[in-house]
Amino acid sequence: MKTKRLLKKEFYITLFIKQNKWHRFGVLLHTLAVVVHTFKAKKYKMIPAAFLHDIGKPYVAFQNEKDKQTGEYSFFNHEEISYHIIKKWKVSPYTKNLVRYHYLIRGMQKAKEKNLLGVYKRMKRDFDSLDVDFVEDLKLFMKFDDLGKERLF
Repeated sequence: MKTKRLLKKEFYITLFIKQNKWHRFGVLLHTLAVVVHTFKAKKYKMIPAAFLHDIGKPYVAFQNEKDKQTGEYSFFNHEEISYHIIKKWKVSPYTKNLVRYHYLIRGMQKAKEKNLLGVYKRMKRDFDSLDVDFVEDLKLFMKFDDLGKERLF
């Protein structure tokens, strides 16, 4: 019973109140901000992914010891969990791939910086398998995601 209560608490906190130092808003407001920025840029094809890209975050939210000191949360592998939630839904493969890979470029950078070569190589293989035009869309989507971390509109 205690585990279920804890999961509900983290789910609620991260969805509505707090994520971490990189996000000014909880998951719900951040998601809506990403949708608005995508819409304002008239990138209508990306709007479903904007709504769904962080759908897995409240499910994977946890606090390591450092997070507990700062009152923040971590979301390890949230993009893959988000993808697995929607993979059987009737949304386009394009949307599914934006959701799945929206953190890939930044993840590769972080893995390289931390000298996690195995992680970097796995991510690089995924990246290299993507279509060049899709990679450009992915970079643009990252910009909308970053904007949604800072401001609502």
